[in-house]
Amino acid sequence: MVDAIRFREDEAHDEPAVTLDSFLGQSNATAVRIEAGEDARILLPHLDRIALVEVSFPKFRDGRGYSSGRILREAGYTGELRAQGDVLVDQIPLMRRCGFDSFAPEAPVDASVLQASLERYDHHYQAAADPHVPVWKRRHG
Repeated sequence: MVDAIRFREDEAHDEPAVTLDSFLGQSNATAVRIEAGEDARILLPHLDRIALVEVSFPKFRDGRGYSSGRILREAGYTGELRAQGDVLVDQIPLMRRCGFDSFAPEAPVDASVLQASLERYDHHYQAAADPHVPVWKRRHG
């Protein structure tokens, strides 16, 4: 795994993430890993004590992790939300819209390509977990 890409100002969470089953079976873990297909809503009662949720993306075409990120952010989770696995540079802007603020891709990401990808679109057409206001809402209130 290459170095994580972070869009947060706080320090990176160094505690290894435990599996969802392990997290639910112990009371002191502050980092949890959600595998593809696991229901992120199980974590909702525990959000106040979680510093890091790592969401697995086993294949770039597996989009279930996007839903996990969005569910957690809409429920009020403010900790680090990390996409880990087969994360491609062109997916990062979409993942950011779903609330991901940290990325641990399996392959290196070129910084200039990432920056270009993040700056590609000036306007957004739907509401998301990020602070961008959709263009229709700016125009029509």
